[in-house]
Amino acid sequence: MGGLVETSRLHGASVSDITAMGPEQESITAWRERRGIDPEAQIRLVKLVHVRYQHPDLDEITVFMKDFGMQVVQKTDDQVWYRGYGTDAYVYYAQKGPKAFLGGTYEVESYQDLIKALELPNASTIQDLTDHPSGGHLVTVTDPEGFPLNLIYGQTPVEAGEYPEKLIVNYEVEKPRVRKFQRFVPGPAPVHKLGHFGFCTKNFPSMLEFYTRNFNLVPSDFLFVEQDGKKVNVAVFAHIDRKQEYVDHHSFFMTTNETSHIHHCSFEVHDFDTQSLGHQYLAKKDYKSVWGVGRHILGSQIFDYWWDTTGNMVEHYADGDLVNDETPVGYMPAASESLAVWGPEVSPTFLD
Repeated sequence: MGGLVETSRLHGASVSDITAMGPEQESITAWRERRGIDPEAQIRLVKLVHVRYQHPDLDEITVFMKDFGMQVVQKTDDQVWYRGYGTDAYVYYAQKGPKAFLGGTYEVESYQDLIKALELPNASTIQDLTDHPSGGHLVTVTDPEGFPLNLIYGQTPVEAGEYPEKLIVNYEVEKPRVRKFQRFVPGPAPVHKLGHFGFCTKNFPSMLEFYTRNFNLVPSDFLFVEQDGKKVNVAVFAHIDRKQEYVDHHSFFMTTNETSHIHHCSFEVHDFDTQSLGHQYLAKKDYKSVWGVGRHILGSQIFDYWWDTTGNMVEHYADGDLVNDETPVGYMPAASESLAVWGPEVSPTFLD
């Protein structure tokens, strides 16, 4: 007599955030109170809009960015702005010069937030971005490791480009796709928006304090290690607290390392097919893959990571988690197996 087929290990499930976080969790309110953080005193971030880098060869990086799925929106001899098909005026800014990370850029709620940012150590003056697409005003502050962080307000809104079609998908007994065949065009995976960026840091506690006390960034998940019988946090994935509004699982992440450096920045694409086509396209162009395609555990994104032509790591992702202020802070052990539920073995260079 044949036995039942065991399927519990063969399928995925969309479970609640409280269930997914596991047994070690606490509320955002409790976490803030434990650290004595006053949300009313913080600079209020709205969303992550673009990253800024410096590259020695703008023509070379422009070819890569187009192959990665971005479009040039404006260009001068020493600056280039690239956009996706979303509503952000640009998602990536490049200027000519030696390789350098010039910071992630968050939109803030008001001009008053820029004025408040001037009180932070090493803050720049308020710059009028008259030569940038959609203008706006920018303040750059410096975190404890010396990384720049940019705050922008007053950009003129832009219209979104054409959004890809949401595909109809057939399952075992539910088959809505009738007499409609799936067809695809090989090429770059068009970028929608910037999703997140993050660092490796030698001073995790002071960096965590800087970002979560001065700005409305709150942890979604911590990774910890056991040291002398105590749990020590060594990585954090943080989201913008917009209260009941749903936001990406993280717009910022950070992990402990022997050296301090930018780890990667990440851009959202439409779906798994789009991402896979883009992965195949970049591989055929002989760009260097770092890791992927796979699916993360924390954040749930489908990922693929690449080296750009200057040696920076960049990521495509699709199908990321959404959270709000009711999502608890999760804690789990730090290990390479906590990085992905499926995909290739993690590359050693990804962990550097």
